[in-house]
Amino acid sequence: MIFNLGMDLPGFASFPLLETEQGRALLRKLYRDQIAVAQETGCGACLESVTWMANADRAAALGYDARDLKRINREAIEFLKELETEIPVCISAQIGPRGDGYEAGAMTTDAAQAYHAPQIAVLAEAGCDMISAFTIGTVDEALGMVRAAAVVGVPISIALTVETDGRLPDGTILSDAISRIDAVTSDSVSGYLVNCAHPDHLVLEEAGARLNGLVVNASRLSHAELDEAEELDDGNPDELGRQLGDLARKYPQMRVFGGCCGTDMRHLRAIGRGVHG
Repeated sequence: MIFNLGMDLPGFASFPLLETEQGRALLRKLYRDQIAVAQETGCGACLESVTWMANADRAAALGYDARDLKRINREAIEFLKELETEIPVCISAQIGPRGDGYEAGAMTTDAAQAYHAPQIAVLAEAGCDMISAFTIGTVDEALGMVRAAAVVGVPISIALTVETDGRLPDGTILSDAISRIDAVTSDSVSGYLVNCAHPDHLVLEEAGARLNGLVVNASRLSHAELDEAEELDDGNPDELGRQLGDLARKYPQMRVFGGCCGTDMRHLRAIGRGVHG
């Protein structure tokens, strides 16, 4: 939206687009484009709600209070349900970290559970198929999210992010992070993913068999470099598709593939072809 469409998204928040018919029309087109690519490449479509930043701290700067957030989170799921009447899709309610997704937060598990519980509860009540926690960089925050989802009985997947060295921003090795979360939550997580990292940054020798999918960057830049980027680094769509195709064959339990920083429909099409090649 920012680089390809020239849009201004304060704080990288896309949920305010639900407030106008023009914004909804754009989102509707982007979702339908994704569905079309899925159909073309023989994939199913998992549609993520625009609620990654719709939590108290990150939305406050945009003028949203608790009542506003409850409304916008609910409307995000209702919006996706309109598309579900056209074709079967998986409706994933996306949530994000309390702070910057590129930095390790300092929340305890209890604090994270209390913080994320209101958003998870309203998304579950709105009728999402699952919660997807994306760009999570600390084990403690992930644990709190899983506990909050368990309270309301909604499935949750955890998409951890890693730096160029393959470790979470809090320094934890990916496989260790998954083991620690499972050990505390008694396998309450419906699946693990990695997102916001290029395939070259993944160390999957131990973690690969535990992952349900990858939502990758087109760019090989570090998170710090991406944060400062003023031009789009869209990498090589065909190469990215081949890389994910290779990983899909190496780890056949993976079922969810997608694009994060620098990707657009070209990349999704190449990924779809890659995993079905």
